[in-house]
This record gives sequence, C-alpha cells and structure tokens, in this order.
Amino acid sequence: MTIFSTALQRVALPLATILLCLFWASTALAHAVTLGDKGYIQEISGPQIIPFLYLGAKHMVTGYDHILFLFGVIFFLYGMREIGVYVTLFAIGHSVTMLAGVWFNFGINAYVIDAIIGFSVIYKALDNLGAFRVWFGIQPNTKIATLIFGFLHGFGLASKIIEYNIAPDGLLVNLIAFNAGVEIGQLTALAMILLVMQRWRASPAFAAQAYRANVIMMGLGFYLMGFQLLGLAMA
Repeated sequence: MTIFSTALQRVALPLATILLCLFWASTALAHAVTLGDKGYIQEISGPQIIPFLYLGAKHMVTGYDHILFLFGVIFFLYGMREIGVYVTLFAIGHSVTMLAGVWFNFGINAYVIDAIIGFSVIYKALDNLGAFRVWFGIQPNTKIATLIFGFLHGFGLASKIIEYNIAPDGLLVNLIAFNAGVEIGQLTALAMILLVMQRWRASPAFAAQAYRANVIMMGLGFYLMGFQLLGLAMA
C-alpha cells in the first residue's frame, strides 16, 4: 500500500500537467478574447468603468501564461516586502506597455508575443533552478528581468485589447479601468498562489518537490511557446 501511494504521488503532478496541457490546447490561440466579450465591447462607447474592470480582472485570472510567470517570480520569495517589490515591478512593466500600446495602436502579432511570454516562463524556471550561474557563471538581475518581462507581458495585453476595437470615446478611462481590473485579478491570483505556497513550503518534501515543479514549469513554458510558434507557422 505504501509503495502504491508513493508511486501515485510521483505520477500525480506530471499527470495533472498533461491534463492541463490538453485543456489549454483548445484555448491557447484565442486567449482571453471570447466572442461574447468582443461583441459587447464593440457595441458600447463612452466611459464603461465596471465592464472594463471586469474584463481586466478576467484576463489576468484566466491568463495562465501570466499566472505561471508570476508563480515563478514568487517561488523562492518569502518576505511580503520582497514579494511586493517584484509584483510592483511586474505591474509597472505591463501597465506601461499595455496603456501605451493601445493608446498609440501599437500591437505585436499575437502569436509572436504569446510565444515570448511562454519564453518568459522558461526563463524564470531556469533562473529558479540556478541554471544561469551554472552555465554562464553569472546571475542576471532578477528585478530588471521581472520589469523587462513585465513590459513584454504588457504588449501581450495591448495586442488582446486592440482586438476588441474599443471605441475612441472614453478610451483613456476604459483603459485605466481595464488596467485596474488587471491589477485586481493579479492580486487575487497572487493571494491564492501564496496561500498554496505557504502550506507547501511548510511540508518537509518542499525542497525535493521544488526542483521538479520548476522543471515542469519550464516544460509548460516550452509547450506554450511551441504552440504559439506552430500557430504562427500555420497562420
């Protein structure tokens, strides 16, 4: 019975990962832009604070690529002050490029930017595993990296918002509301991640499982990046 339980624990996380990948495969190319949301936004004009707050929060909470990166960023952060610094840097990064990208109607091909976001997950997993110190003998500045990838994630947000074809009337107010919604969604996701991480870190098995978790996170990053590059090739 003990042998069976141990074997089950070893395969549970990889199995869950495979199932998640199969679920994501049907949605990755239409990430966060549902027909209902798009149709609604195209029909309204003027300041619409509540709807855009909702859309922003929904985008972040359902944005598995953003959440994966955020999960990687805080994986080995324990102090709330330190966590706050990194989350703030990420928020500043994606807020700047999201607002500027939509305001100046500058987006990046959705497949390309989502592939880059997938790469950001790979990068963070490698960073958590200490790969850069082993391979190159250096440790990249994690705060600067978080800010840069925040900028890139913001372009992903901008590209999605541009697809909504938002009316110019009330655009600035709606963009600010959307960004506020993103931050609400990010804080909600962060709270859930920290709740799970707190319990997980208290487990004696955390040290051993942390390595496997980051390897799996890196695999998911490769999956997300490859899926988007395949979509780009087939477009």
